[in-house]
Amino acid sequence: MNLNRANALPSGRDTIFALASGAGRAAIAVIRISGPSAAAGLAALTGKRAFGARQATLRALSDPQSGERLDRGLVLWFPHPKSFTGEDMGELHVTGGRAVTAGLLRALARLPGFRPAEPGEFAWRAFLNGKLDLAEVEGLADLVDAETAAQRRQALRIAGGELSRRVEAIRAQVIDAMSELEAQIDFSDVEDAEAFSLKSAREKIAAAAAEIRLTLTGAIGAARLREGFEVAVTGPPNVGKSSLVNSLAKREIAIVSPLPGTTRDAIEVFVEVDGLPITLIDTAGLRETQDPIEKEGVARARRRAAEADLALWLQEAGGAASETPPKGALVVLTKADLGAALDPAALAVSAKTGAGLDALLALLAAAARQRFQGAEASLVAHERHRAALVDTLAALERALEQGQSEIELIAEDLRLAERALSRIAGRVDVEEVLSGIFARLCVGK
Repeated sequence: MNLNRANALPSGRDTIFALASGAGRAAIAVIRISGPSAAAGLAALTGKRAFGARQATLRALSDPQSGERLDRGLVLWFPHPKSFTGEDMGELHVTGGRAVTAGLLRALARLPGFRPAEPGEFAWRAFLNGKLDLAEVEGLADLVDAETAAQRRQALRIAGGELSRRVEAIRAQVIDAMSELEAQIDFSDVEDAEAFSLKSAREKIAAAAAEIRLTLTGAIGAARLREGFEVAVTGPPNVGKSSLVNSLAKREIAIVSPLPGTTRDAIEVFVEVDGLPITLIDTAGLRETQDPIEKEGVARARRRAAEADLALWLQEAGGAASETPPKGALVVLTKADLGAALDPAALAVSAKTGAGLDALLALLAAAARQRFQGAEASLVAHERHRAALVDTLAALERALEQGQSEIELIAEDLRLAERALSRIAGRVDVEEVLSGIFARLCVGK
């Protein structure tokens, strides 16, 4: 999103519009309109001047210039300030064909003062008008991107303001402590200045620090839950890595060939296992080679195996291991359908028959669940939030270490703590992060 343009329109001088539902053929499409001329736009399309607030009205929709009938759909009206953006808003729920939506969008574009919305601009206006804070916007973006039930639950809590409310409660404690210290500084020449004790302020600082430590619990797991649990599928050439990945993904992702060295670069595929996000990474077969391209593929495979949350080491059932599995890797015997003698204690699978795949998925889910332990309870899924809380905690701990005679230094640390907390909600200058956050949202958001 072009923030300079958005900053030039802080209260939404233009009226913006966009397709808020998915593009393409569908039963229903939703077109969202926001801005000072939203009511005039609805009137131009319907010929009706007034609509009941937050009521759906079935109306014929026509091109204002040609009078051509475009569709018949539901019209919803949300007068400011009780709307998503805090501005006058309207929505058109129409037939989801491309011709219908294209005709309506063209008609809106020709109206005076109307323009297509930029990505995330509806949320941007909601942010400017105090309807959403920055953390809630990030939760909304996560909700748009959520692919599993666990990711959805996490995003809903953040988008619903749970993190913001917790941070605001901590911020209130910090401000209370600041107020007590500032009073002591301001009235230091008053005879009974000793009545302003550091004890109460220190109690509030300690309580805020304890709450931040609790809030940070599970932050690393929460970030992994948002990004997905990575499983690198490694092993020598031709042990069935690509076949296994295709079987687990239930679609043809990787090329399967009897020729060694077919896979050169890492291929990633997302799968949902028991409601958890897991990314499978098919890697190049590990072997000594003189081919420079395959050699680079092998080097990348080793790196991905080291960086992944879990590495699967595949070797053919009944075959001799050509290399030692990486430390911590889960050994999986492949091609179990070929009748080789199997170790009863080993995990054996067959991509051809599906034998052992359910057991493997259960193990992956258990490993992911352990990695995500405490993740759903945590609200700190973004590195930006975690960094702000860590900065706040460091400032509070410095304040607690200051002596009785260093009230000014304690007050300064509290100001730094409050400023770090305010970054989460976007109360301070966070221009450098705004563009990236709002650009993650689709146009209709």
